[in-house]
Order: sequence, then structure tokens, then C-alpha cells
Amino acid sequence: MKIPADHPLRLELNHEVHARPPEALAPPLRLTFLALFSDASQRDREHEHVCSLARRYGAPEPAPGATHYSADLGPFRIKWERHTEFARYKFIVDGPCDDPFGQPAIKVVPADWLAAMPGETMVAAHAALISAGPDTPDSESLAARHFAGNALVGAGIAGGAGIALTDCRIHDGFGRMLVFDRGMTPRQAGRMMQRLLEIDTYRMMALLALPVARSLTPALTTSERELAQITSTLAGAGESDEPALLDRLTRLEAGIESIESQHHYRFAAAAAYYELVQRRIEELRETRIQGMQNFQEFTERRLAPAMNTCQAVSSRLDSLSQRVARATQLLSTRVDVSRERQNQGVLESMNRRAEAQLRLQQTVEGLSVAAITYYIVGLVGYAAKGLRGAGLDVNPDLAMGISIPVVVVIVALGLRRVRKVVLHARD
Repeated sequence: MKIPADHPLRLELNHEVHARPPEALAPPLRLTFLALFSDASQRDREHEHVCSLARRYGAPEPAPGATHYSADLGPFRIKWERHTEFARYKFIVDGPCDDPFGQPAIKVVPADWLAAMPGETMVAAHAALISAGPDTPDSESLAARHFAGNALVGAGIAGGAGIALTDCRIHDGFGRMLVFDRGMTPRQAGRMMQRLLEIDTYRMMALLALPVARSLTPALTTSERELAQITSTLAGAGESDEPALLDRLTRLEAGIESIESQHHYRFAAAAAYYELVQRRIEELRETRIQGMQNFQEFTERRLAPAMNTCQAVSSRLDSLSQRVARATQLLSTRVDVSRERQNQGVLESMNRRAEAQLRLQQTVEGLSVAAITYYIVGLVGYAAKGLRGAGLDVNPDLAMGISIPVVVVIVALGLRRVRKVVLHARD
């Protein structure tokens, strides 16, 4: 059956739902997890670094442009995933071990390759998946043996099919986590382990916004005070003060926009990471262990206040930006009104000058009629004298007197006609 051609992105988008599948994990095993912060410029370097490890063990290399890769290299399994701001690595060693944190999985990874990994460590953790019966492990003895006696955080996971324990502390550069399998399938165990590790990763990525929020607080306080001073002055300011106030507001708005453009992504990313943390905790399907904080309580009690601080600073920055924009618009309106008033005064002055020019022009036209009439009547007198000299009975004085009104009318009409022609040509 023939159907229309595929959309160019159909296969890519369909395969996206299968991207980064969790590893199937069966106890006993040890796992080391690394999340390295790195920007987009290091993606090619990361890819090549993973390729070099695959070549060292004779394993297939990740495809060009790949963002995830998993392979069994013999002594250990590796899973690499590239995300927007960080890359994740899992090193997995199967088999029993008396001390999973004394002999972690990362011990079998080449040290020179580890030292050359691109990026900065955000999360590093050792984990162990251990078979267990239906009884709840003794948390006190486990804390004394593996977690330096620290209070543990944990819960039943996968609806009670497993138990996860950690102290959320760093021991010799690595966090520690014990996961007890009480009937999980390998795929289920892999999903649970991945979610547990993602909670820690996304929590740390979300908290990157907290130092930014704290550092911006003094600057926001100063800007708010400046805005309050400007608006207070604006209420009683005169026209002469408006340019200086507008300059202050413009500088303040530029500074706030600069801060917002620099840190908007960090706050938006923090909100997205926080949402992922909450979603991953929900997917654990926790069951409470008596006398122990579960992951939901521990994370919310410590992460939620930090995220609220970030949200408050982000909202405060956005509100300040809007208030400065409104004040700038208000002052700009006042300046525009002042300019319109000045322009109106200029136009009125121009109208007065135009009226004066018109009156002057009419006066000049009147004088012109008199002058032209005087010269024409004089010519009429000379003509009459010439006719009398030729023998005709003509009185020059009488001829000049009779010609005066006629000449005045003709000259006035002529000048009026000339003015109309000039005005029409100008229009």
C-alpha cells in the first residue's frame, strides 16, 4: 500500500522516544556515575574522547553526531549521554564485591582516560545494586559501615520491589548509594537506578541558579531605590528636569535589561531542572521506611526553598523591568507633550510672522499701486503734451486727472492677477 512520502523529520522524531534507554541491571554490580558540566563547544571533544576509549578496547565507536552510546568493553560497561549543559557517564562492573565503595567501578577505567575527560564535575557517585530478601536492611549498621555513621535518606522504590539508601554526602569526592533488589526486573532496576542518579544531577543543575540569585539581590535593591527616587522626583519635576530624569531612567533600564538577558536562561533552566527532579521522584513510586526521610521529603525540604528564592529574584527582576519601562514611557509622554507645546508655540509665532508679512505685503502692494499709477499718469501727461504740440486741442492737466482713477483700477487688478498666478504656481 502506497502512502505519501515521509516528512523529513519523521524517523528522527520517532526515534527520539527511544533515545537514551536505561541499561538493564541485574545484581550484584557496582556502578560509578559522573555528570560533567560542559558547554556546546566541547561536544566534538567529548565524542572523540568516548571514541578513543572504544578504540582502546576494540569496541564499535559511537556514530558521528551521536548524543548517547553504550557498549560492553570487557572489564566494564560504559554508557555515555550528552545533554544540553552536561554529559553523563556510567561505568558498570558486574559481579559481587565485599566493599562496593572500597572497590568502585571506576577503578577499572583507565586513569589517563579519566584524567583527560572534558568538562567539570557536577556529580560523582558510586552505587551498588545488591540482591536482598523481603526484610528491611538494618540502616544503622549500613550507615556505620558504608556512610561514616551519617543519617540516611531512603525509601522503598518501584512500589516496594527495591530499597534505595544514601546519605547525600560526598566521601573522597564521590557520593554513595546502595540499592537493594527485592524482585525488580533488570529493566526496572535500570530505570530506578537511572532515576535515582538523575535526581542528584538535576538537583545540582537547578541549584546553579541559587548563587546567581544571591549575587543579584544587592543590585536589584539598588535599582529599586533608584527607581523610587526617580519616580518621586518625576511627580514634581518641571520641563527643565525631564531630560536629566529621562537619561537616568534610560541608564537604569539598560542596566536591568543587561542583567535580565545575562541570567534569564539560568533561571529558566533552574525551573525546568526542578520540575524534572519532582517528576523523577514521583516515578520512583516511593514507600516509606519507618524512621527515615524519603527522597521526596529530603529534596523538597532543601531544594524547594532554594528554588523559591530563585523564582522570587526572577520575578523581582521581571517586575522591576516592567516598572522601569512604564516609568520611562510616562516620562517620554511628558517630554513629548512638552515638545508639542513648544512646537505649538513655534507655529503660533510663525503664524504671527506670516500675518505681519501679509499685512506688510498688502501695504507694499498699496504703495506699489500708487507708485505705478504716478509713473503711468506722468506718461499720460507727457503724451498729452506731445499731442498738444502736434496741434491738437488737448489739455495735459485734464488728461492726467481723468486717467488717474482708470490707471489705479487697472494697476490694482493687474497686481491682483499676478499674485493669484504666483500663489497658484507655488501650490
